[in-house]
Amino acid sequence: MPYPHFILQLPDWIDVFLPDPDKVYPTVEDRMRLVIELSRLNFVHGTGGPFGAGIFDLDTHKLIAPGVNLVVCFNCCVLHAEIVALMIAQQVTQCYDLAGEGMPPCEMVVSTEPCAMCLGAIPWSGIRRLVCGARDEDARSIGFDEGEKVPDWIGALAKRNISVERNVCRLEARAVLRQYFETGGIIYNSRQQQILCTP
Repeated sequence: MPYPHFILQLPDWIDVFLPDPDKVYPTVEDRMRLVIELSRLNFVHGTGGPFGAGIFDLDTHKLIAPGVNLVVCFNCCVLHAEIVALMIAQQVTQCYDLAGEGMPPCEMVVSTEPCAMCLGAIPWSGIRRLVCGARDEDARSIGFDEGEKVPDWIGALAKRNISVERNVCRLEARAVLRQYFETGGIIYNSRQQQILCTP
């Protein structure tokens, strides 16, 4: 029996939500609010958990690639919003290094601080700036396992010339996490029952 092919596809509602690829998001709050709304719509539409991400061109402030959490829909534990956004961005730009020659400086905006896995992917991605909404403890407070991160992860990224800004629209981002929890959203940590859905 041959192994299945894996094709990553964003949910259809994203194309409706983001109809204008040339739209500019001039402030960091604008970019964060877009990502928070992605996180909210993702669970409202039943396509994944309450996490959103976006890769932005820091020169033009345009969105290069959106990302939402697709873990449950694809039965794939690595499809966190950050990883999805990176995969899409690298396909859009046709470059595995977002800091490669001829590339604009790229910013990753995330509705919640990255877990241990996503944090590990950031240094290899080529992004130059990370902006976070909700905090690690906000995700943990509703039961998500964020993994073991180095205590000074911000300093570790800074050594690689990746700057970090935290707490951007934190209350709004945290509210989405609480809404997900209070409406019975699945906390899909390892070894917990998985629920299938259609992207």
